Amino acid sequence: MKTEFEIIQPDEGSSFRLLHHKVAADAFKWHYHYHPEYEIVCVFEGSGRRHVGNHLSNYTNGDLVLIGSNLPHGGFGYGSVDTHEEVVIQFKEDFLGEGFLSRPEMKSIKKLFERSKRGICFSGETQRKITKQLRDLLDVPPFERLLSLLKVLQIMANSKEYGLLNAAENRYNFSLKDQERLKKVYGFVEENFSQNIDIQEVANICHLTVPAFCNYFKKNLNQTFTDFTNEYRVNQACLMLLEGLEIVDICFRCGFNNVSYFGRVFKQIKGTNPSEFRRKFSMN
Repeated sequence: MKTEFEIIQPDEGSSFRLLHHKVAADAFKWHYHYHPEYEIVCVFEGSGRRHVGNHLSNYTNGDLVLIGSNLPHGGFGYGSVDTHEEVVIQFKEDFLGEGFLSRPEMKSIKKLFERSKRGICFSGETQRKITKQLRDLLDVPPFERLLSLLKVLQIMANSKEYGLLNAAENRYNFSLKDQERLKKVYGFVEENFSQNIDIQEVANICHLTVPAFCNYFKKNLNQTFTDFTNEYRVNQACLMLLEGLEIVDICFRCGFNNVSYFGRVFKQIKGTNPSEFRRKFSMN
């Protein structure tokens, strides 16, 4: 679950990017990433897993989510069943020019973008209506696509059929220097999460003292390095739980040396214990 910065370019002749995937589910890998662009993910049908910010859950009968700028997320095709088909639209906040959101007509969409910092999942008639529009979007030229995107955003903005996926913002907004430094830290945690991690070794990677590293990490990610590492380990544990591994084995594979402590940390982060998580989210 390495958090990678992704560079996105609009389609040629367009102010945003549109992707259409229809592939076997096993073609999707676990790719946790973030980017400045907002992202609409519409899964046409089927079941799978969504991971947005700290939120991990399953969807059935398709999915429709709006992901805010710099909100980390994984691909929705990972863990899906049979063929996975989705449309993804990625666009910057100013994709229609500077001052776009200051227009009086954009008032509701501006509020929508604010809500999307926590990730928004749509349901009911809103999901059905937008899914149909996004299907139709694949067969129209760029200008009609732009108009359709604005209509989709307006429907989302006015809908009451939604839920927020995260209790608080979980965004990234780093300079290039910070991105490179934190990428090294993420890589180290990814490679070593299954064993004891010496914070001195991590501080050395950043060419900082331990106190300076702890302050730097907390300031930039709004959480301690220990909390970040535990969160990473718990997310890895979630994947192993869904794969059917024994809880005791998962505990030690994820770097926890005590099953009771593992259970407490897991419940603190996910709001449920490992056994309940598996029962709730496993797809049989």
